Formats: sequence, C-alpha cells, structure tokens
Amino acid sequence: MRRATITRETAETAIEVTLDLDGTGRYDNQTGVGFFDHMLDQLSRHSLIDMTVRARGDLHIDDHHTVEDTGIAIGQALVQALGDKRGIRRYGSFHLAMDDTLVRAALDLSARPCLVWNVDFPTQKIGTFDTELVREFFQALSTHGGITLHVDRIHGLNSHHIAEATYKAVARALREAVEPDPRMAGILPSTKEAL
Repeated sequence: MRRATITRETAETAIEVTLDLDGTGRYDNQTGVGFFDHMLDQLSRHSLIDMTVRARGDLHIDDHHTVEDTGIAIGQALVQALGDKRGIRRYGSFHLAMDDTLVRAALDLSARPCLVWNVDFPTQKIGTFDTELVREFFQALSTHGGITLHVDRIHGLNSHHIAEATYKAVARALREAVEPDPRMAGILPSTKEAL
C-alpha cells in the first residue's frame, strides 16, 4: 500500500495531506489559496497520484506559510508512501508544452534534496498570488521529499502558463519516477544499496 497521511501543525499553519501513489489522479485540495489549489490539482491529475490537502494558514499575513508548509507536508507524505523505494523507476523527466510556454523538469528520488530552478516570471503576481511562491513550494517539496529536482523554463510569456506548465511538468516526471518498474521488482534502484 503506497499511501500516506501526514499532519503538520505549527503556529502558522495546520495541514493534512493524504497521498496514494497508485491512484488515478483524483484530487480534493483546499488550502484557502485559489490559484495554489488549481496548481495542486494539476500536480495530482498529471502525476496520477491521488491527493487530498486540507490547509488552514495565516492568510491574513500572506500566502507564503500556507504554500511552503503544504510543500513540506506533501514531501513528507511522498517519502512515507515510497517506503524503501524498492522496485521504483527512481528517475523521471518531462518536457511540457502549454501554449506559449515550454518547461522541462527532471528529477531523482535520491534522498539527496537539491533544487535547481531556472524559471523566471514576467509578472510578480498571478491574480493575487505571488509568483515567487511557485519556487518556494518546489523548494519545500524537494527538501522534504528528498528529491533532486531541476526545473527550466525554455520558453514562456504568460505567468499563469509558466506556473501551470511547471506544476504539470514536475507531475509527469514524478509519475514516471514513482512507477513500479517490472524489471526491478523488489530491487533497490541504486548500486549503493541505500537511498
């Protein structure tokens, strides 16, 4: 059962995340931040990871803590659901085209967190959402999910398209990486015998 539920409570946020790695991309995400919910829906749908997120945060201050802490909780849930990682593909990459935008994502479920981020936005806001929070989410996901993650914007003019293509590209790369590899059943995908 490659499932996990993580509860994270701080003075700033209260978050519960449930993941099923062998799902069909069903989602029910409610963070109080509309654009962020839309991005989490994309992450779930295109990774085929069923995801439920409930977050209450200090939105009277801004969206930062809610977005970052949700990334932390999703990363922690991913680690728990993957277990010892035996039999998974481990690596994933995807080029995602969306209208004017092309984004490339490549990742390794290595337990060695590293984010390489080459994504610029032409605007500071998408509606009321700060575009800098897209990176903050992926930084938290990478750090707490033990993911080496590279994300590059190759083309892009529209901030909404760039953000959405980023979430979708990472989702498709993640889908590939968490999939069971029939040729690696029960085998750890590392010569180190540890991940």
